[in-house]
Amino acid sequence: MSEPTPNAADVRDDWVSRLADEVIEKAARLGTTPIVASGLSPSGVIHLGNFREVMSPHLVGDEIRRRGLEVEHIISWDDYDRFRKVPAGIEGVDESWAQHIGKPLTSVPAPPGSPHDSWAAHFRTQAEEGFAALGIRYRGISQTEQYTSGAYTEQILDAMRKRREIDAILAQFRTLPAAKDEDEELQKALDAGSGAASEDDGSGGAEYYPYKPYCTACGTDLTTITAYDDDSTELSYTCQCGHVETVLLREHRSGKLVWKVDWPMRWAYERVVFEPSGVDHQSPGSSFQVGLELAPLFGWERPYGPMYAFVGFGGAAKMSSSRGGAPAPIDALQVMEGPVLRWQYARRRMNQSFDVAFGSELQRLYDEWDALGRKLDAGTAGAAEIAAHARAIGTADETLESTPHRVAFRTLASLVDLSTGDSEQLVRLVRQVDATIGDLGTLQPRLGRVETWVATQMPADERTVVRAAPDADTLDALEPGQRAAIGLLLDGGGGLPAIGDAWSIDGLTNQVYGVVKVQRGLEPTAIVKGDKEIAAEQRAFFTLLYRLLVDRDAGPRLPTLLLAIGEERLRALLGA
Repeated sequence: MSEPTPNAADVRDDWVSRLADEVIEKAARLGTTPIVASGLSPSGVIHLGNFREVMSPHLVGDEIRRRGLEVEHIISWDDYDRFRKVPAGIEGVDESWAQHIGKPLTSVPAPPGSPHDSWAAHFRTQAEEGFAALGIRYRGISQTEQYTSGAYTEQILDAMRKRREIDAILAQFRTLPAAKDEDEELQKALDAGSGAASEDDGSGGAEYYPYKPYCTACGTDLTTITAYDDDSTELSYTCQCGHVETVLLREHRSGKLVWKVDWPMRWAYERVVFEPSGVDHQSPGSSFQVGLELAPLFGWERPYGPMYAFVGFGGAAKMSSSRGGAPAPIDALQVMEGPVLRWQYARRRMNQSFDVAFGSELQRLYDEWDALGRKLDAGTAGAAEIAAHARAIGTADETLESTPHRVAFRTLASLVDLSTGDSEQLVRLVRQVDATIGDLGTLQPRLGRVETWVATQMPADERTVVRAAPDADTLDALEPGQRAAIGLLLDGGGGLPAIGDAWSIDGLTNQVYGVVKVQRGLEPTAIVKGDKEIAAEQRAFFTLLYRLLVDRDAGPRLPTLLLAIGEERLRALLGA
């Protein structure tokens, strides 16, 4: 596949370039290097929905870097967040984990069998493996390390001094109605979302405090501040476990700002210019909206942060990272090449929702990807298509591995399925499909992805088992026209060659489609678009062949199936 690189003037129509323009302009106005940010909570699998939180800033930052400008992508790991609930679907994790609710994610044991020392480390490492394979480079920031090292001490003390001002700002948002969106899918996601408008903002006690201590006895945040002195920074709290303690907040390292205050504080600390967020964080009263008013208290302004729509799989509008079983990028990379996964995020505007394909839809996705490759080769691709492709196949710093020799994913899937694990049979079939293939290594990494897809994702009703013996009953009941059609297929006539002389994908395609045309007195290659009668007769003929060959009404594309069966066995199954 060719790898054209679009110049800046050619790609202004694509969303990534437009956002990069905005970020560069905002950074210049603020007098800072463009900092693009992502925030992830390793409370569970960083799934393909969460991944948009990473890909959107990555793509924008990479575009800035392609222009020769300095930029940094940071990922804040919210591993100092509380463990909220015991997720379902994670092997070995049961209700005994409820004892850890309220503790920082870095203080919760990893799932059984994990080599990592905490829940947060387990899910962070899994995610980072996928990021690395996709060429995503960033500076990772552990919020546990930031808080426990005292990096935010001055910001915490500042927030406590301004607590009444913060409380007054938050009070304006606490009674706002829930957001509504005209997009039905986005509204469903909003309704099922995280409840961002009701996120903990520190309210509820006798006096407002934007800080939440973690109890030094039991380790949870089931604490209540009972007193605080601004001058001495002396803070007293009680815990539901019964522990009572007074500490100097200037020296205390066990606790954090509540989320709605924490986020704008970090924007200022890291000087973030661009950070998108999901629809639940954009609803009235949510942290992003409130941050517009809170960020100036920390000496900064809210980043440019457009909303992104949720990414689903298998028809789901949104996946919860607290549930097990949601596919992560590293899972998707088992069945699709890195450029194809990147392309799904790069080609759609951020406010467009979509599903990542794992079932039969993956074959159609690959058809679209290969069609784009042909347009690029022919020089007919548009500027936005060229830009999306360039962002899919690599970054400003590296080119991802891609398959040198393109054979359709669906064709390879049929051949892998039909070869039933016989590598020699697979080699023979692949070379019959494309005689120019010398080394199967030129089909990698796509072939390996196909083999995994067939083994793990291919629907059972799409698997193909060729008959071991002819279907004598069906053959005996054939009508004269059906017998004649089989004769034309095998032995030719009316412009069709004998099938052995058409033994290639293109030749067999012409052969199977030409039979009905010849029976109607037409040339085998005649164009008959819109002729419903011929189309119906072709479908009936194909159905007959599938029944005689694989005992089903449908199956892999007939030319591929015939190649896999071989001429001698084909003739036997068709009663010749």
